[in-house]
Parts: sequence; structure tokens; C-alpha cells
Amino acid sequence: MTTPPATLIVVDDDPEIRELLADYLGRHGYRALVAEDAAALSALLDHATPDLVILDLMLPGDDGFAICRRLRRHSEVPIIMLTASADETDRILGLELGADDYLGKPFNPRELLARIKAVLRRFHSQAAVASPDQARLVAFGGWQLDRVTRELIDAEGTRSALSGADFKLLQAFLDHAEQVLSRDRLFELSRGRPSPPLDRSIDVHVCRLRQRLGEDSQQAPLIRTVRGAGYVLASRVDVIA
Repeated sequence: MTTPPATLIVVDDDPEIRELLADYLGRHGYRALVAEDAAALSALLDHATPDLVILDLMLPGDDGFAICRRLRRHSEVPIIMLTASADETDRILGLELGADDYLGKPFNPRELLARIKAVLRRFHSQAAVASPDQARLVAFGGWQLDRVTRELIDAEGTRSALSGADFKLLQAFLDHAEQVLSRDRLFELSRGRPSPPLDRSIDVHVCRLRQRLGEDSQQAPLIRTVRGAGYVLASRVDVIA
């Protein structure tokens, strides 16, 4: 049986970019759909289930941040954000909201294609790890992680959903528990590609993950800073089911 092509949705208000990307991605074996704004994307999602969304940051009406936030409320579809802004804050905010990767405009379509392949490969690999016939629940430091639903479970059994970025970073720590991981290594493990020069977005993500784990100054942190080296998950990890 022939595997159907992956469906990509390109959300950009520039008709020339939409047409060029749809044509380019189509020639490389993808089914490419296009939308010029949030309303058009919503209409597409009524009858299409994308494998990945390519989302421009600057859009009329709801911008890329608002769309990314809305998508993450009910979907883990991979998102690559496009931005013409040189402001690192925009890039970090997009990742915090759950984008899986970002690419600055103008860009080489070949680089976008490479990033699409890398994100889809990483997403499918994580889905395979989280399949029901493998370990679903792992325990660490008084918490549990459900790798199928991507939910944290506290000591009382209360569940809370993780964003895609938080899940990937926590998974990197769990896979390398009690090992010191540099910022570059954490970036590579959670994003599937080398860290850009001088990029410190991992620090922001670690801070966010610590907050999700309820860490404060009154207790020894689960994720510890190792000065000059990186971070370490200071807990053993046990398979529950």
C-alpha cells in the first residue's frame, strides 16, 4: 500500500510566498494547503488534518502567536514559525507557546524543507516511543509523566498537559537522568538540530519547566544548574507501566 503524502498547511498573508511554497513543497512530495489568515486556517481545519503547520508570525487580525496558542489548546501538530523579526524575544515567545521550530525571513526553501523533514522525523519518533506497547508512565522526583497524553501527574494524581516544547525538554532530561547536559546538547536533543551561536533560549525553557514542576527556593531543585557545564535532572527515573 502506498503511503499518502504528508499534509502541510502554509499560513502566510503574502500570496506570492503561499504560491511559491505550495509549488515547491508539492514538487517534493507533500500535499500543501494554504491559508492567508486565522479564519482561512480555521476553515481548512474543519476538513483537513495536517501533519505540520508552517505559520507566519505577522498576520492580519490574529497573529502567529495567537494562532499557535489556540492550536496548542487541542492539538500537538508540529508548528514551524516564520518570522521577519530579528528580535530574539519573538523567537523565544513562539517556542514557549509551543512552536517546534522557527525560521527567519528571507529564507532558502531548501532550509525550510530540511527543517520540515527534521521536525516530522522527530515527531514520528516520539510518537513511536509513546506507543501503548512500550513504557507509558515513568516516575521521577515525586512526579509521573504520561508519555502518550503528554501530561504531568503530581503526587495527588492531578494531571496537567505539557506544551510540545516542555514535553520534549522534559523527555530529554528523563532520557539522560543524572547526567550533566550542556545547553547545546539540550537544544539538540529537544529540537533535533544544533544550537545557533549564542542562543540562550534553553535557559528560558528550563526556567519554564522548573515552574511546571513546582520548584522554588525552599527545596532542592529537580533540575539543577551545574555552573559552567549546563543542567542535570537530579532524580532517578523508574518505569511504571
